[in-house]
Amino acid sequence: MPDQNILKFQKSITKELIATHERVRDLIGNANWGDEGRYKEAILRKTISQFLPSNLKIGSGFIVGNNDHLNGTESEISKQLDIIIYEDKTPVVFREGDFVILTESSVRAVIEVKAEVVNKSTNSNGLNKIINKLELLNNFQTFSNHAPRKKFVGIFSYKYNQDYNHNSLQEILESSNGIVNHLALGSNRFIKFWEDPSGLVPPLMRNAPCYIKYNLQNLSFSYFISNLLHIISDEDPVERYWFSFPINGTKEVYREESIIYIE
Repeated sequence: MPDQNILKFQKSITKELIATHERVRDLIGNANWGDEGRYKEAILRKTISQFLPSNLKIGSGFIVGNNDHLNGTESEISKQLDIIIYEDKTPVVFREGDFVILTESSVRAVIEVKAEVVNKSTNSNGLNKIINKLELLNNFQTFSNHAPRKKFVGIFSYKYNQDYNHNSLQEILESSNGIVNHLALGSNRFIKFWEDPSGLVPPLMRNAPCYIKYNLQNLSFSYFISNLLHIISDEDPVERYWFSFPINGTKEVYREESIIYIE
């Protein structure tokens, strides 16, 4: 057997993302936070693009749609989105470099990226404000949890303010109602929305849609990316499970006790 250490490799993804992000902050300080904001997205885009299949592209921009396909009387447009992963085989509405405007059917994933997320509603980086922005995706039919194909909708934060309580986090995630299905909040905390958790081991007290929080030491970012890749692929790459999810006993052994059920 080869002498492999897949767990160490996956942890290195998280460490590398943090190191690169901090390296930029060390260089620019607080001279231009706008540039730092764009670079934090570029760091994550570069990492994800290393693993993307060739039929998918990555950029940032807007999603547009219209339920009246013939006359265009029911138009919808998203807020500007940090990262969009989309099918290369579908025509785009507009593209200039990495900036794109896309119709909803071509989109496989949407990710909002923050340097740090907090739980305070008055803060511009408040988790509730980010979720409120992504909730607008409910206006697009293909983003429904009942759509034929699941889309990845995630929040990725290099740091997370640990000063929170379960009730405030529960209220914030309940408002999402499953539209946001993956969150990486700092290098350790990973949150996943389960539409049907019935197959989990150990089982939950209730088989109902819920958010589960996991404490994954230096694996939050790599598990975020691995879940992304498995959802956006044309077929679930089951032959990669050993590589994508290397925790012995699965991440469920690091499940936090407080489950957030969506009624």
